[in-house]
Amino acid sequence: MSASTAVAALPAARPLSGYRPYWAKRFGAAPFLPMSRAEMDLLGWDSCDIVIVTGDAYVDHPSFGMAVIGRVLEAQGFRVGIIAQPDWHSAEPFKALGKPNLFYGVTAGNMDSMINRYTADRKLRSDDAYTPGDVAGRRPDRASLVYAQRCRESYHEVPIVLGGIEASLRRIAHYDYWQDKVRRSILVDAKADILLYGNAERAIVEIAHRLGRREPIEGITDVRGTAFMRRSDDPGAAGWFEIDSTDVDQPGRIDEHINPYQSTTEQAASRGGVCAREDGAPPDGAAVSVQPIAFHANGLPRLAGRIKLPPRDRTVIRLPAYEQVKSDPVLYAHASRVLHLETNPGNARALVQRHADRDLWLNPPPIPLSTAEMDQVFDLPFARSPHPTYADANGSHDGPTKIPAWEMIRFSVNIMRGCFGGCTFCSITEHEGRIIQSRSEDSVIREIEDIRDRVKGFTGVISDLGGPTANMYRIGCKSAAIEAACRKPSCVYPGVCPNLNTDHQPLIHMYRRARALKGIKKVLIASGLRYDLALKSPEYIRELATHHVGGYLKIAPEHTEGGPLAKMMKPGIGAYDRFKQLFDRFSAEAGKQQYLIPYFIAAHPGTSDEDMMHLALWLKKNGLRADQVQTFYPSPMATATAMYHTGHNPLKGISRDPARGEKVNIVRGERRRRLHKAFLRYHDANNWPLLREALQAMGRADLIGNGKQHLIPSFQPLTAGGYSSARRKNATPAAPKPGRLLTQHTGLPPRELGAGVRHKTAAMAPRRKPR
Repeated sequence: MSASTAVAALPAARPLSGYRPYWAKRFGAAPFLPMSRAEMDLLGWDSCDIVIVTGDAYVDHPSFGMAVIGRVLEAQGFRVGIIAQPDWHSAEPFKALGKPNLFYGVTAGNMDSMINRYTADRKLRSDDAYTPGDVAGRRPDRASLVYAQRCRESYHEVPIVLGGIEASLRRIAHYDYWQDKVRRSILVDAKADILLYGNAERAIVEIAHRLGRREPIEGITDVRGTAFMRRSDDPGAAGWFEIDSTDVDQPGRIDEHINPYQSTTEQAASRGGVCAREDGAPPDGAAVSVQPIAFHANGLPRLAGRIKLPPRDRTVIRLPAYEQVKSDPVLYAHASRVLHLETNPGNARALVQRHADRDLWLNPPPIPLSTAEMDQVFDLPFARSPHPTYADANGSHDGPTKIPAWEMIRFSVNIMRGCFGGCTFCSITEHEGRIIQSRSEDSVIREIEDIRDRVKGFTGVISDLGGPTANMYRIGCKSAAIEAACRKPSCVYPGVCPNLNTDHQPLIHMYRRARALKGIKKVLIASGLRYDLALKSPEYIRELATHHVGGYLKIAPEHTEGGPLAKMMKPGIGAYDRFKQLFDRFSAEAGKQQYLIPYFIAAHPGTSDEDMMHLALWLKKNGLRADQVQTFYPSPMATATAMYHTGHNPLKGISRDPARGEKVNIVRGERRRRLHKAFLRYHDANNWPLLREALQAMGRADLIGNGKQHLIPSFQPLTAGGYSSARRKNATPAAPKPGRLLTQHTGLPPRELGAGVRHKTAAMAPRRKPR
């Protein structure tokens, strides 16, 4: 089922092509969006209509948000300039292109600036993949906020439109891991005029045209996917029905949260109904019985014994105020739960949250782009290269000014957006939505041919054909009506929903057509794969293993134990085992020796020390040694971040009664986070002292010894024995001092001291048999 079919039951939206072009369209498309007045002069421009300020280097490629928004606005006829990675210490760099006629567009870039600059241990990173030369420090902390303030200083009367993933994930009061406190909405601190969240093409086009018609920015309050500030006595708030959800103990509850631990049939049965699709409902086009979600409210009018609901498009839910959630973990967890319920564009209602004497309004999420609109966006005239200003002395982008993030996607193609996985530690769904927006096969093939014919250095290998999840292309609900009404946080947890169309044939056909193109030697799949979904199509796994894996395939089981997996909303390790069996079988049939590279998370909420111990034992049993591992990173707005901050599980009911709801075991403190990471790197001798101490405290000293059944040895090689981060790519290992053993985990033999004489310590140490 195509993406355009999937959104048929959603509210109607004006198409991107439905606007009369702005008068400046006569200037045509620019080779690159200008970054200087000299480039503007060459284009014949006296001014820019819109200036986009971004924390990333400007790469004119559809994988970079500022390029997509810039080209979309250019296609509408607007003159768009780019100010990339400006020096934020004064307002002068923000005036480089002159005063914008319509607005400043501000974004931190493709990543949240704090995640970009700091590790999970809150240490400064030594690199920045979105900067020429991989140089760190070219953007400030909370870049969106700083840039917006400098834009205001530059031209105080110019409207400021905030967007990008940093603004999207900080649109309401949110827990900030780096300050360990709840911060206000970024819109309040940035003092911008309006904030765009999610995929912003539809919203930015409408706002640009309305500002072009001289509508005041403060009057634009009806655009989906936007947030803005208003006072409680604002006349624009009249006529709205408000649902009070500011206290978890009041009887006026909002819609009941779907229990992600129930199957679809069990959820329907709990409401006294049946799941239409699972129980033999007629196909699309026939009468479909969709069971409505129960709605609980206090004081709503009743009609014939049933609650009469106000129109959803005129209903707003009031969340607990910022001043409440910043000091009350229960209310924070409750607000997170409500927010995540209101994310389906088919049934989401507006939200409001008070900040001091003003209200923050969030309109419902944007309507996803249709397949035709996705094609329109990706078919725009991208140069597919960094801006010429970043070229080195040889006019190349492959030398000292190379931008690693561009290098990674240089020969890759994005085929879709969105993810319905609902993993609690991930913010993709909160930003891109859970409805998959797919491009047409023809559009993808055109881009591959464009890479082949135009991109310098192409050797015939497409490095990736994917997206947030490689195998969700053209997958969605079998019924548009059910999809528009559904409020489940995931379509694949605790199992794949029977209403989900899991047909991988469109993707398989695209793979075959792509690799058959002249000049294409190989098409690799490097994006993350949802293996529980792939199990529904063994033919897809065969196709993948036979033709599209370059020896290694990344996969993300994240954990092996039920406790943390339930908090992550990830499938059990049995699904991984079944996928591995099929992958190994099809690889062998193709005569290839290929391997899965599993990824795991340490210190995730809900993870005990024993869980990490069992994961380490599983790794050793399967002969796996993790090199770089990821400690849980509490990104803004993620459900797992709410768990981390509050100790409550927003997936379950929130209550102040200790007997109700569910408390979550949180891994806090540097020592315990180090321990969980050490279990993942059980083979690193520097972690053995910490692991020995922990295993003894856990009563599992039986796992310490020199046999194959033991997790870590009882001896310690002559190393520093201290903790060392796995992120050491810029470090140069020191040469061993004369007479000192090389560490055992390098796999090298002991150093010889003279003719056949071994160091006495080495002679005393037990010899480890190779495995």
